[in-house]
Amino acid sequence: MGIGRVTLTTALALALAACGGGGGDSGPGPIAGGGGGGGTPTPAQCSVRDRQDWSLAVLNEWYLFPDLIDTSVNPNSFTTVQDYLDALVAPARAEDKDRGFTFITSIEEENALINSGSSAGFGVRLGYDTVNNRVFVIEAYEGAPGLAAGLDRGTELLEIGTSSTNTQSVSSLMASGGPGAVIDALGPSDPGVTRYIGFRTATGVSGAESIVKADYALDPVSDRYGVRIINDGGKLVGYLNLRTFIVGAADQDLRDAFQTFKDQGVTELIIDFRYNGGGLVRIADLMGDLMGGGNVGQIWSKTILRDSKSSENETTNIASAAQSIAPTKIAFIGRGGTASASELVINSMLPYLGNNVALIGTNTFGKPVGQFGFDRDVCDDRLRAVTFKTVNANDEGEYFSGLAGVVPNTCRANDDIFTQLGDPSEASIATALDFLAGRSCTAISGGELRTAQSAGGQQLLQPDRPNAAQYQIPGLF
Repeated sequence: MGIGRVTLTTALALALAACGGGGGDSGPGPIAGGGGGGGTPTPAQCSVRDRQDWSLAVLNEWYLFPDLIDTSVNPNSFTTVQDYLDALVAPARAEDKDRGFTFITSIEEENALINSGSSAGFGVRLGYDTVNNRVFVIEAYEGAPGLAAGLDRGTELLEIGTSSTNTQSVSSLMASGGPGAVIDALGPSDPGVTRYIGFRTATGVSGAESIVKADYALDPVSDRYGVRIINDGGKLVGYLNLRTFIVGAADQDLRDAFQTFKDQGVTELIIDFRYNGGGLVRIADLMGDLMGGGNVGQIWSKTILRDSKSSENETTNIASAAQSIAPTKIAFIGRGGTASASELVINSMLPYLGNNVALIGTNTFGKPVGQFGFDRDVCDDRLRAVTFKTVNANDEGEYFSGLAGVVPNTCRANDDIFTQLGDPSEASIATALDFLAGRSCTAISGGELRTAQSAGGQQLLQPDRPNAAQYQIPGLF
């Protein structure tokens, strides 16, 4: 899920433009992230077959794995562009190299997400307990309707309806139709949609509110818990929770965070990527700059395209940043939904910190590849196609099985959704502090289940055809 290396060459920008795309970090460009999708064709001339043919032409020219495209599939056998794309890249999916990473989405929706962090809904991320059929809020966005109504991390949804007189219990919805029934009951992510929700908070307080969905800003670093200085037995540890790389405004949030760390003399960090599915590659590069004190000019990462596009391969070096620090030890918190740009940052730090890096939580998703965006404005179609892979300064990548088998230290930890993020007593953060302090832990198994919808004991609630924001931030409603 990450869009846009800012240093695209002129040749690549022109090539993308010729395909209906463009360069730059606020539009199509390299993206490091996952998902599936459905665009919104409105003009009459945008028939499904026309859009399918255009998509095939893009893949034939740019797809990273040209030998893993099944061009024998009949487009007339599919009623949507996404179903056709899924069939085209099925050979790559069978080899675990494209697990829903190639998808069609809306230009308008994605640009709004990137440029302003704009989305519509309740502003909460939801997960469900697969054993007990319960649905919980695992994260809430400031300034959104959900948090204002009392829905915060650890809150359980008990009933949903269009009004107080026609609610259904969440347990009955889950029993009758599973997560899909709950998603349907929550309604479309459109401003003005109202749902009556009964809930119980993490502290046991019950409530019920009619909540109106509205546009809100997806702040990439929470003003409540996103940046903390933790005093661990007299040692100051910097904590950063980056929710997503997809919002362009994350750059200033990160600069402010690392200025705080620098001012406090912090050299040990906890970087919390537990739900971060990726975003703008340029934001990942900025993180390298901010953690690159002492390594300016050294290689951060390399972008490698298919052989026929090798002239567009690129090496990104660590640049000087006024807010940069030289960390001596980093604990990265990750889970099954930690993907793409998040993994790029972790992998790119390994050549510089080696055994002083740990992965805390569970295995990550495993996505060492990224997408360019190809636009067809008349149809509001943006095709995100896997077009490149990334490696670190040691030419290490290919972590399709997740980073647990790559990072030298791993510590298994739970995701305690009943304790607020940023709290040093929260299970994953406490385990991260243990690693930084040199205390022992139980290692993560590299072969465990990896899924973009995995979040601790919860499975993220995710539609089969997510909107642009849900592609990048699974579980968002």
